[in-house]
Amino acid sequence: MGEITTSRAERMPIGELSRMTEVNIETIRYYERIKMLPPPPRTAGGRRTYGTAELRLLVFIRRARELGFSLDEIRALLRLEAPGAASCREVREIATRHLRDIRAKLGDLKRLERLLARTVAKCSGGTVPECPVLDILDIRRAPKRPAN
Repeated sequence: MGEITTSRAERMPIGELSRMTEVNIETIRYYERIKMLPPPPRTAGGRRTYGTAELRLLVFIRRARELGFSLDEIRALLRLEAPGAASCREVREIATRHLRDIRAKLGDLKRLERLLARTVAKCSGGTVPECPVLDILDIRRAPKRPAN
């Protein structure tokens, strides 16, 4: 996406903003409802219009979502982005917490991968009533464990 500038006279409708930012129109409206995006000016006919500031803000939000930041984390980053509002240390703290969460999820996914791989390896693929994959998914099929 190249550098885009718009004057008040060059404002764009929501469809164009959606195309330029690759954010669904309903998502844009949702961000407005939850106050991630400020309410845009409207034409005399009531249609929303957007300019460069909204475009940049929406791209920021989309990129942060792609990196897995929660909406609350994005709100905090947006507050800290304002001139004079934060130090890089505060932004780093948010990003470090997020990185820890990602690493924990990766650990969980690795454990799940091992469990599922072992279970699939036990599956004969035949037409027998025993199926290890279904056994781990359905509590009614799980093997009975002896009471301790």
